[in-house]
Amino acid sequence: MYTILFDGVCNFCNATINYIIDHDKAGKFVFAPLQSEVGQQLLAAHHYEANKLSDDRLRSVVLIKDGKAYEKSDAALEIARNLAGLWPLLYGFKIVPRFIRDFFYDLVARNRYRWFGKQESCRLPTPEMRQRFLA
Repeated sequence: MYTILFDGVCNFCNATINYIIDHDKAGKFVFAPLQSEVGQQLLAAHHYEANKLSDDRLRSVVLIKDGKAYEKSDAALEIARNLAGLWPLLYGFKIVPRFIRDFFYDLVARNRYRWFGKQESCRLPTPEMRQRFLA
């Protein structure tokens, strides 16, 4: 089981989580908003400054996989690697130096609220999806 911590008020992030749920046929992923109590506890357990992270507009996703935390482009590539279909092919971008990959990640992260909007509170999963959410 892999845990995706995401920005629960970001429309782009929520749409991405919905997409992952639809394409994670094996049910490998569970989810928690960064802003949730569970999200904050998981961040602290992986040595992130939890109270600072939810305000950090450049870090919109953290993946916890096999006890290791991945962020930014590393998290996105690890997630793609574990989805069905052609998504694992994106993992080939791992050969691109991280500072270059993270530049583009940060560009989207920095502008995601402006481009896609923001909600006032975290999403509430439907009863069918509730089992996939930790918070």
